[in-house]
Amino acid sequence: MSTLEFTEREETFRLEARDWLAANNPGRLPSMDTAEGAAAHREWERTLASGRWSVVAWPEAYGGRDASLTEWVIFEEEYYLAGAPTRISQNGISLLAPIIFGHGTEAQKERYLRDMTDGTLVWAQAWSEPEAGSDLASLRATATRVDGGWRLNGQKTWSSRAPFADRGFGLFRSDPAAERHRGLTYFLFDLSADGVAVRPIDQLDGTPGFAEIFFDDVFVSDDDVLGGVGDGWKVAMSTAGNERGLSLRSPGRFCAAAERLVELYREEGLDKLDHRGSKVVDAWIGAEAYRLYTWGTVTHVEAGGSVGAEGSINKLWWSDLDLSLHETALDLLGADAELEGPWLDDYLFSLSGPIYAGTNQIQRNIVAERVLELPRGSQKGGAQ
Repeated sequence: MSTLEFTEREETFRLEARDWLAANNPGRLPSMDTAEGAAAHREWERTLASGRWSVVAWPEAYGGRDASLTEWVIFEEEYYLAGAPTRISQNGISLLAPIIFGHGTEAQKERYLRDMTDGTLVWAQAWSEPEAGSDLASLRATATRVDGGWRLNGQKTWSSRAPFADRGFGLFRSDPAAERHRGLTYFLFDLSADGVAVRPIDQLDGTPGFAEIFFDDVFVSDDDVLGGVGDGWKVAMSTAGNERGLSLRSPGRFCAAAERLVELYREEGLDKLDHRGSKVVDAWIGAEAYRLYTWGTVTHVEAGGSVGAEGSINKLWWSDLDLSLHETALDLLGADAELEGPWLDDYLFSLSGPIYAGTNQIQRNIVAERVLELPRGSQKGGAQ
């Protein structure tokens, strides 16, 4: 990998993380899309939290280490290189928590943040609706003002982690007379509340990684409005920026997968550079390019910058990379790829990458219009 310069403190942090993971990493756990696997992943979250490795960049007051952004990316690299389990807390710690830190009240921080770090609270993301996916602003689920709070009605779908989660977060239309990007409010809600029905959706492997959530006059107090009433779109776009940018798909995940792909190529005895070898090289280079791009983003953010529409470039890159990398692995395995195993499981998951966090077609439009500043609608049929 390309050489980057780190401080003595950062290298010490890397070694500490590496040693702790070597001593505590349980390896691959049962799928967290099963009851058994969800319980095992919650236990792993408790282990991480006990060593203060669950949320290293958070303030110490909330279970973190006050680590820098650079140190957080270092930890993510070590975490994936160690082959540690997927985080069942991802929705909470990576998507919701930054929004609570930025928009939440002190009471919300106290009520929710600590319980995210150790698996006590697992969160479901509830944005999409049957007729509002990438076009999120067309959502129809409603929030009606009542004494002391709100009544939620409607349906959400493709809600990740919902089958085994405790709470959810999402947008509801609180002012039906307002323009579609306005009059939206961001709510936090209990999935076991009266009027909430969670119906799991089976994935290709038969496990329920997603669910539909139905709301029938569900009461939510004013204390669970995140950000101001009517400011939901602004809050939601902050969440989307985290999902498309740095927080959801760190480069460590892809660099580790690329290294495993190289090992697989060697194990299969394919020592000459045929078309499959070229794909392996392309995947390794793609992962390394993404890693270096991310470190450039880290430098930009630590200098006072932010991740804006450029996060869509990030999302396009990692979702396409993930899919092509796993397709290459299955190509190397040949008929054996049809057997149950990590490469097949991860391939099935990679198929969703171009869809979640905003479809890649929509992301290309964002890049065209907001990054390249091309005229709106300049590509016939949209950006391709």
